[in-house]
Amino acid sequence: MTTAPLTLWTHALAALLFGMLALAQIRAGGGGLPRATFIAALIATALWALAVAGIDSRDVATRVAESVRNLAWLAFMYALARRDGAHAPLRWVSGVYGAVALVAIGCAMLALVSATVSDRAALSALSYTRVALRMLVAAAALVLVHQLRAGALWRARGGMRIVGIALMLMWGVDLAVYAGAWLTDRWPAGLIDARGAVMVALAPLFGLAVQRDGEWTLQVSRTVALQSLSIVTAGLYVVVTGLVMGVIAAFGGDHARIAQTAFVLGTAAALMTIVSTPWVRAWAKVQVAKHLFSHRYDYRSEWLRFTETLGSPGVELASLDRRVIKAIADLTGSPGGALLVPDGAALGAGADWAWPDAPLPPEPDTALFAHLAGTARIIEIDAVRAGTADPADVAAVGDWLRDSSTAWAVVPLLHFDRLAGAVVLHRPMLDRALDWEDFDLFGVAGRQAASYLAEARAHAALADAQRFDEFNRRFAFIMHDLKNLVSQLTLVARNAERHADNPAFRADMVATLTDSSQRMNALLAKLSQHHGSRGEPVRAVPLLGIAQRIADGRRAQHPVLVSGDAGVAAIADPVALETLVTHLVQNAIEASAPDAPVTLAVAAANGAASITVVDRGCGMTPAFVRDELFRPFVSAKPGGFGLGAFEARQLAEAMGGTIGVASREGEGTRFCITLPLAPPSDAVMGMAA
Repeated sequence: MTTAPLTLWTHALAALLFGMLALAQIRAGGGGLPRATFIAALIATALWALAVAGIDSRDVATRVAESVRNLAWLAFMYALARRDGAHAPLRWVSGVYGAVALVAIGCAMLALVSATVSDRAALSALSYTRVALRMLVAAAALVLVHQLRAGALWRARGGMRIVGIALMLMWGVDLAVYAGAWLTDRWPAGLIDARGAVMVALAPLFGLAVQRDGEWTLQVSRTVALQSLSIVTAGLYVVVTGLVMGVIAAFGGDHARIAQTAFVLGTAAALMTIVSTPWVRAWAKVQVAKHLFSHRYDYRSEWLRFTETLGSPGVELASLDRRVIKAIADLTGSPGGALLVPDGAALGAGADWAWPDAPLPPEPDTALFAHLAGTARIIEIDAVRAGTADPADVAAVGDWLRDSSTAWAVVPLLHFDRLAGAVVLHRPMLDRALDWEDFDLFGVAGRQAASYLAEARAHAALADAQRFDEFNRRFAFIMHDLKNLVSQLTLVARNAERHADNPAFRADMVATLTDSSQRMNALLAKLSQHHGSRGEPVRAVPLLGIAQRIADGRRAQHPVLVSGDAGVAAIADPVALETLVTHLVQNAIEASAPDAPVTLAVAAANGAASITVVDRGCGMTPAFVRDELFRPFVSAKPGGFGLGAFEARQLAEAMGGTIGVASREGEGTRFCITLPLAPPSDAVMGMAA
């Protein structure tokens, strides 16, 4: 007898895997009957698979090895049954195990007897009997595995459940093999190959289900569990297909090939259609989590996905509101959701994700806002519709939510006990009621999402505050400039009482009024949010011309003298420079006596150009110059704003210059504005301009 290559390799690999698993369990140590019987079952399975690969599945030694393997697994199952303290009455269970073990021993005896019988009729009868007994052993073992599910150990241990699934697959394949042999009256080679492949797949399942301390706890992630379930499903499909193909070949006659082809194509198409259905995938995830794990959710992977969704905007989820909805909806597989946002003391319509016809409040909902803000409860809308929810939940949910059959749950988003919004979830593909894990996960996720929303709104508020701060800063400077203009016009009005009949004074007064109106229009332009910080780009600016223009503008209010070299030019913004010098000249005029002129001196030295503003006023103390002069909103003058010197230094530094101060009480003050000196050619061009 020869062994087919596929049978050889699959069973040889199964023998290697079960042998390695047995060796690992032996080296792990520990005692107890379940471990001992488990190791014995692993060794017996490895020897049986090795016999199938090395001899033949129909050899007497292989059949005896299979009986030994069956007895070892029955002993392991019985040890589990005895270990389960909350098990059903064990007396009748022990009797069943004993009866099945006797049948397995009988199979081994029949295999030995058949080796000594030469009569074909007697040999055929023994073969039929042995196959029937093998079927009986496999069917009874399946019943016993199912009976283990009633115990507390099955409910408490996830690994126990995966071991039970592996045993059911093993006994199920055996039942399929012997049922095929009994129905077709010949040894089903295809099913033998499939059994080897299934045994290869079962070895990792047994290995993943155990720990070194002997406890039957699950050591596999949900992803691996789903992938393993897919592999097992594919194996079962192959086994069932092989069995049906054998039956068709036995009874199909001349049309067997056509029937087999139609069966394979039809079942493959049906399987692909079922597997690709979203409802089936959701159902599989729920079943794996329910029966193989102690918790519904894989919290690590769920939290990683949750934070990834919140922190990774894309084309579809550019809005944070939409990312919040999707992150919470993905937790339970909801296909869509809608966000309700605070509108005063109520909840109004916000964004939606994958739910264009989401229910929205026709007007801001104050009752729902007050309930969620006060209780932070997750509301199950189905329970509200059924009247089984908390009375407060029932009273808070409006008709706009009750009337929507697709609305499933409301998750509040609280940030430091303040309601940042609420997410209404679409009913998931696999409809179910919320449980305690859903409530706990929604509560934590809602607070995390609320922190993102609160941070985004805080950033928006900060941006608004910064815009207001910029406006206020401009307004403060403008108020100071207006104060200077008012002071200038006041002096003009005061001098008009004495010099109104002087034609030269009237000409100066008109020039002053014209200049003041132009400056007021410029100040109004500064209040615009589109106003830039510079009126013009920097260029070569003749300093003596600016000094003379400022002096001419002040002639009607106070004498201002100008001196210096007309060829000196600085690299500056002419508008900002004139504003700067005007501030200092106005301060000097206010600090001086009516008959004490203010001096503007233009000079150039050491690669720098300067304008010096000198007055013979009251002067300042060194402490005031050092600590107070350039601080905003600090002034030594009654009614002053304390912004002139501060804005002057801001303007000078913006042009790359500096302001120096020398002052002595009772003698006056000297402000020296230093700016980059323009080359001579640029100075000539500036004068021409």
